[in-house]
Amino acid sequence: MTGTALTTRPGDAGPGDAVPVLLGFTRALRAAGVPVTQDRSHAFLEATALVGLDDRRATYWAGRATLCAGPDDLARYDQVFEAWFDPRGELPRRRDSGPPVPAATALPSIDAPGEGDADEDDEVLRAKATTSDVLRHRDVATLDAAEKQRLAAMFATLRPTAPTRRTARHEPWHRGRLDASRTLRDSLRRMGEPGDLAWRRRRVRPRRIVLLVDVSGSMSGYADALLRLAHRFVTAQPRVEVFTLGTRLTHVTRALHHRDPDRAIVAAGEAVPDWSGGTRLGETLRVFMDRWGQRGMARGSVVVVFSDGWERGDAALLGEQLARLQRVAHRVVWVNPHRGKAGYEPVQGGIAAALPHCDDFVAGHSLAAFAELVEVVGRA
Repeated sequence: MTGTALTTRPGDAGPGDAVPVLLGFTRALRAAGVPVTQDRSHAFLEATALVGLDDRRATYWAGRATLCAGPDDLARYDQVFEAWFDPRGELPRRRDSGPPVPAATALPSIDAPGEGDADEDDEVLRAKATTSDVLRHRDVATLDAAEKQRLAAMFATLRPTAPTRRTARHEPWHRGRLDASRTLRDSLRRMGEPGDLAWRRRRVRPRRIVLLVDVSGSMSGYADALLRLAHRFVTAQPRVEVFTLGTRLTHVTRALHHRDPDRAIVAAGEAVPDWSGGTRLGETLRVFMDRWGQRGMARGSVVVVFSDGWERGDAALLGEQLARLQRVAHRVVWVNPHRGKAGYEPVQGGIAAALPHCDDFVAGHSLAAFAELVEVVGRA
């Protein structure tokens, strides 16, 4: 990189014109597969405001420090920066010109202003929407690194909601059942004069959600996406607990409390000692029930088990522990990544023993399937 000043087009009057240029650069990076979040974009704008746009080298390092999440992003960042902030010609580009198309995206390039018409712009927008929609339905285990980065940014579209339960306590409300005691007290304060009737209803509280994620070798292609889904639940709802299942049981709720999803996944991975190992679902569920479930964590909760059902241990033990879990939980949901594939039949010993004790059996292989799961949990 050189210290060449960033150039603007003739007629650019003030520093405010630089904001569309910089935001366009962040969108180009996102299209190239760099997971640029809104927070990173704001940090980039603040950094460039401090170093100034007159120094191209300073702008380069400001963007590299704020927009890149890891070593894999550096090559894409250099490529897009060279194309976007080209000191030759009339670059950087304005917001109405399209980003350069790097090798990581299959979208067609967009002509510079004045070279295309509205129909071409509409066609490009339709192509982007179609690409995102296709990615939502792709099996996450078949995605390459660039597609996984794009999908990771799309997890923010999921909005988990907690199921609710009615408590024994009541609260004032504008309709419902007559609150005789409060009505009488109000009347006594008015010296017996009649007044408005008071009403009450049962209080509503969110149910606890417990996520049990299988991270064994047979689930390695889905483990990252499932933990990202668990992170969405943890950051969106206050009463969520997450455990990983493999050869042992690991409590990873605290690790997933990081607001940044990438940091949360790294922290959870460091806490799990049996990543991509064997599978002892029956034994780990027994540990969960003995240590946490029977003591109240699973009681009245919605418990979601993410697993393909491959069991190295005794399948009868798995069925026995699922029966224990179903007796104390409000609802048990089993999520199988193979459930959404054509021709799949739940004939494995583990899944066959577990299904009689599950209230819902849903797919978990794509972002669209995760969105359906969010709705199932919210309605439980």
